[in-house]
Amino acid sequence: MSEHHSSKSWSLALFALGVVYGDIGTSPLYAFRECLVHAPANGAELAVTGPISLIFWSLTLMAMIKYLLMLTHATSQGEGGMFALLSLLRGRREAFGPRTLVGAMLVALFGASLLYGDGMITPAISVLSAVEGLTLLNPGLGEYVGPISIGILIGLFMVQRHGTALIGVAFGPIMIVWFGFLAAIGVPHLLEAPQVFKALLPNYGVEYLLQHGPHGIVIMGMVLLAVTGCEALYADIGHFGRPPLIRSWFWVVYPSLTLNYLGQGALVLAHSETASDPFYLMMPKSLLAPAIILATAATIIASQAMITGVFSLTQQAVQLGFLPRLKIVHTSKDVRGQIYMPQVNFLLLIACIALILSFKSSSNLANAYGLSVCFGMLLTTSLFFGVAWKVWHWPLWKSAVPCAIFAAVELSYVLGSLSKFLDGAWFTLLVAIAIWIVMKTWIDGREILREAMLRGRLPVEHLIEELRRDRVIRVPGTAVFMSASAEGLPLSLLHHLKHNKALHKNVVLLSVKFQEEARIEPDQRTKVEVLYDNFFRVVLHYGFSEAPQVFEDLVAALCGKSAIKPAGITFYQSRELLLTNGPGHIALWRKNLFVLLSRVARPATGYFELPPRQVIELGIQLEL
Repeated sequence: MSEHHSSKSWSLALFALGVVYGDIGTSPLYAFRECLVHAPANGAELAVTGPISLIFWSLTLMAMIKYLLMLTHATSQGEGGMFALLSLLRGRREAFGPRTLVGAMLVALFGASLLYGDGMITPAISVLSAVEGLTLLNPGLGEYVGPISIGILIGLFMVQRHGTALIGVAFGPIMIVWFGFLAAIGVPHLLEAPQVFKALLPNYGVEYLLQHGPHGIVIMGMVLLAVTGCEALYADIGHFGRPPLIRSWFWVVYPSLTLNYLGQGALVLAHSETASDPFYLMMPKSLLAPAIILATAATIIASQAMITGVFSLTQQAVQLGFLPRLKIVHTSKDVRGQIYMPQVNFLLLIACIALILSFKSSSNLANAYGLSVCFGMLLTTSLFFGVAWKVWHWPLWKSAVPCAIFAAVELSYVLGSLSKFLDGAWFTLLVAIAIWIVMKTWIDGREILREAMLRGRLPVEHLIEELRRDRVIRVPGTAVFMSASAEGLPLSLLHHLKHNKALHKNVVLLSVKFQEEARIEPDQRTKVEVLYDNFFRVVLHYGFSEAPQVFEDLVAALCGKSAIKPAGITFYQSRELLLTNGPGHIALWRKNLFVLLSRVARPATGYFELPPRQVIELGIQLEL
């Protein structure tokens, strides 16, 4: 490895600390505390070593082995997340039946929807848990915790427009200090109760669960809090690549978290009265104020992992046709995948503020937190099993054994979170169901819209025959008619010809297709078909994580085939006015929802950032 490449990898590892590992790195603030709340220690050694053992092995099995060592290989050209798994499965269509692939798509949609609920709660609970430390300095500051937390979140969401790279540069060094602080405050307490090292053996966690019987399931719902952020880690892999994430984990994150959790356990074993808040009580009072400031900074950064993950996921959903086109701002010209989505950013901010105002404390939010995380983990495992068995061709036993172990742990998380359903866990499930309905409605509505447009479409040969017989007046210039389908004549062309009685000298039928691969090779980007003299059909292909450069790629595709001047191109795009009284076989309320989503969606010309002064939109009525 060259010195330059190694230096770049270490730099990305530093950025990853600030973007990817913030969530899992701030779990020590509340994870062990919540375990003790639901199963008080009462001076018993197993009551402390048990939950610490469960937390340690959850970090090892789930965060490290499943997500970091296994799932980071299950990427679509470097991109991770639910839709990457779906892309891998669809790439082996011959190995699955149509029903299986449809089922996989529905699972992926619901898994992605769960991440949105996680993205709403993570910033709220992370910042609240840190700011609540102010009450240890002065109990009278309790009434200011909510307003301060809201102010911090507003600032965080406002800086998103500057992009992941700038945020990573600013946040990475802070997280180095944070993880070093976690290890430093944990180590001194290990000498007070060295028996805490027993927690590194898995049998203590198992014995602890057996001792608590059915109530052990509730405790597993709290243990889950130690591994939140895993789904975001997988979704964010496209921003950094696998090697930097591996380096950050093994050199910094894993040892720091382990030492801190062991230190908290040792503290409670030696001083049972500290069980109410072992994290803040494990340090001298002189360090309390700086620790609160550092913890607040770390939790701000923790929120970044989920925000970035939600941006990446939404971009993939838009490109794959699962969500309406939304504004995507690419914040870096040099690094792929670094984006900002203002509409999504605003909705997440509003949701976070509403959660803080409704739940008021991190303990209350802990009840709502987790269900979306563990349910998403379980769905990811089910898709990963299909990838390992059918795509990677692992033997059935080799695919099933690790997935069965992961699923067993995740099922215990799910059952534990469901036990808190009425205490707030319903929220994330409700959010996921609502977003799943939106995605499914958009998919079904687009299919009905496609059928409606095809009903009014004429074959290309019809117009070619008219051109051969000189029945159409040709005028100077170049017209590009955009169409979702690469078949027939676009409705925008038919309406243009009907009303203007003329056609440009150069005509291009343009379709932009997003493939199920993350990226398309440059030599496979364009397909140009000459239909007649100066009459072309151009299809541009992009991967689901790519930023389409439609104008530049179109000009390059036509270069040498016709004397087309970029400044003389006029783009024609149909703007559909949708009516709900058509033959489409979905419920009326879903048709109305689809119409609403269509109004929110950006026009194709705006989404593809075509020159605004070279675009004409034609209104067309269609019945759904």
